[in-house]
Amino acid sequence: MSLYIALVSMIVVIAVALVLSRVRAHHISKCTWDELVAKLQPVGSEGITVVALDHLAPAKNQLRIEPEEMWNLLGGLEGLNSMEQNATVLIALAAYAERWNYCESVIVAERMRRDALAVRRAVRSIRRSSHLRPWLTIANVRLPFLLHDAAGSYYLMRQRLLALYETSHAGRYPRLAAVV
Repeated sequence: MSLYIALVSMIVVIAVALVLSRVRAHHISKCTWDELVAKLQPVGSEGITVVALDHLAPAKNQLRIEPEEMWNLLGGLEGLNSMEQNATVLIALAAYAERWNYCESVIVAERMRRDALAVRRAVRSIRRSSHLRPWLTIANVRLPFLLHDAAGSYYLMRQRLLALYETSHAGRYPRLAAVV
């Protein structure tokens, strides 16, 4: 009986999550370009770039940035949450570019969706592990890898979007570059 209740409750949770996801996607697809840009939350772009390039373009000394410094450069849990929320808006902005450059924006948006999944996965793992005691080694060992994953994927999303707008709609590029 308890197995049945657990199964039903899990199905209900999954169904609710799917419905909420569809509602959010429908809502964001109806936004204008200005509304989408206004939804972007401020993130430390310089810090993201430093951590991302440490991961994406390794140098001889690959242990340059300590986990605590990475955490601070990314803005802690608040900065990671902003990155996760912005990921959805960045994808919507790429989809919006389909109006001017359908072929390229479809490909860029799909790449960005994959990057967004990596950002979400890393941020959610960090959020889950933050509930654990800080002295647990598994949380401390995984943290730098998760921070690199989140920063690297977010950085790629931002670069892809800016490149798309630079070639597709140069008139909107300066405002987007200033916000992203």
